[in-house]
Amino acid sequence: MQVLTYTEENYLKAIYSIQHTNNVGEVSVNEIAERMQTRPATVTDMLRKLSEKELIHYEKYKKIQLSTAGSMVALHILRKHRLWESFLHSHLHFSWDEVHEVAEQLEHIQSQKLIDRLDEYLGYPEYDPHGDPIPKANGDIPKSLAQLLSAKKAGDKCKIVAVKDTTTAFLQQLERFNLKIGSRITVQEVMPFDKSMVVVGDENNSFQLSEKIASNLLVL
Repeated sequence: MQVLTYTEENYLKAIYSIQHTNNVGEVSVNEIAERMQTRPATVTDMLRKLSEKELIHYEKYKKIQLSTAGSMVALHILRKHRLWESFLHSHLHFSWDEVHEVAEQLEHIQSQKLIDRLDEYLGYPEYDPHGDPIPKANGDIPKSLAQLLSAKKAGDKCKIVAVKDTTTAFLQQLERFNLKIGSRITVQEVMPFDKSMVVVGDENNSFQLSEKIASNLLVL
């Protein structure tokens, strides 16, 4: 595997994330610039470098797609990131809204042996603290049949298995409702005007979730 700079790795991860979050095969320069919080001209310079390393398919003025090699690099970075998040949460007792920032630094460690040992030490987890699937060493990703909570109807019983939004603000908002991965909830009512939901939690407590919150919770 090629040795890449931290910035190159971050770009590959960003392209992969946009592709899979939006369920698209190709992404635009502007989408990458927004994700990386930089100027399109800066993105274009990086895309040329990644194209020279055959990690992306890139032509000027056209959308970008990861190559097979680029996809494997992105998956390897995600694997490291999510394993570190799992370790930080389960063994060092970082809260789920703290692990992402630290894992962003640790994901650039190059030792494959260390990551494989970490996976073994953790008992080969399939999901990280946010419910995101952890890629295997060969690039395989655990499948999930989870649906958005916003797609559920009154009377449905479900369990939270993942969150789409992993920002600190969103995770802390969930904690105010005592919601976490594994929480069981029952949809009591869906408001026809704004699609907000009244749900009943584990402790038989009733509260209202906005459509935005429900659209960022994945349930089974």
